[in-house]
Amino acid sequence: MAFTFKAAPWVPFQDQKVLEKLRGMTPAEIVKHPNPDFHIHITLNIGAIEIADMYANIVASDKFDKPFSMICGNPNPDTYVPIAKLINVNRINCRNLICCTMDEWADQDGNVAPLDYRAGFSYSFFKYFVTMIDPKLRPKLKNIHYPTTANINDYTKIITDSTDGGVDTCYSGPGWAGHIAFIDPCPEYTNVETIEEYLEQPAKIVTLHPLTIAQNSLHGVFGCSGDIANVPPKAATIGPKDVLNAKRRFEFHGLTTMGTFSSWQRMTSRLITHGPVTPAVPGSIFQKIGCELFISEEIAKPIECLETVGY
Repeated sequence: MAFTFKAAPWVPFQDQKVLEKLRGMTPAEIVKHPNPDFHIHITLNIGAIEIADMYANIVASDKFDKPFSMICGNPNPDTYVPIAKLINVNRINCRNLICCTMDEWADQDGNVAPLDYRAGFSYSFFKYFVTMIDPKLRPKLKNIHYPTTANINDYTKIITDSTDGGVDTCYSGPGWAGHIAFIDPCPEYTNVETIEEYLEQPAKIVTLHPLTIAQNSLHGVFGCSGDIANVPPKAATIGPKDVLNAKRRFEFHGLTTMGTFSSWQRMTSRLITHGPVTPAVPGSIFQKIGCELFISEEIAKPIECLETVGY
């Protein structure tokens, strides 16, 4: 006898026919998409691609004395520490580098975490990137932008005004709820009639989806221990408009749980690349606006019942 059920009401995307199709997709099927501006790549060591692209653009900004602006996610020491080391070794001057961090935690009243909050994203970016660069080579402080309580309502304008209408590259990776930065499937962003209206929304303070809180309780800054009460309930985030305005978009799908096969990103990746374009899966907008999207070989493996495997 077949056993069927409805997903829990808080699950953002619930179309079981679509989900069943996505579970069985092979790598050969995943890389195909009808939008010629949406390029899906399955490859080894996608983290090296992010490092190489970011570093190459920083080098070019020095060599050709032209700005390079980026939206960048945190915490990400595995990316930023090697780049900072290469900058120092090769004496690359970052005078033309403009950095806009994606997001930051906020409390229940929407107050954004201060720069000295150890689990904070801005804290991590300054500690593991900015201050690791030789002071003679560092980006100008006025070119490092990050969301605060004071600026969040103007953060999209700050990004736009400092980057000639939009950053050169937006580097991102999805959350469990399909988010870009903290653009969650939350009321602050989903109360729209069309995707076009959705894409015009700016940076905001948002109420985090339960999946986002659960995901981050497994992150190192919160002890990798499921301590959900230790994860702030809200966040400041760039908006869909900031992603849309980016001149290039690079998205990376490669997270597993402490290097194991286990990953909440495997289904999220499929929803983003081949599910419907919907605010219920924020990263699905890449299908519409174009992106270079890199998926690790582990994440691209089909989803199946592993009946002899526990947690």
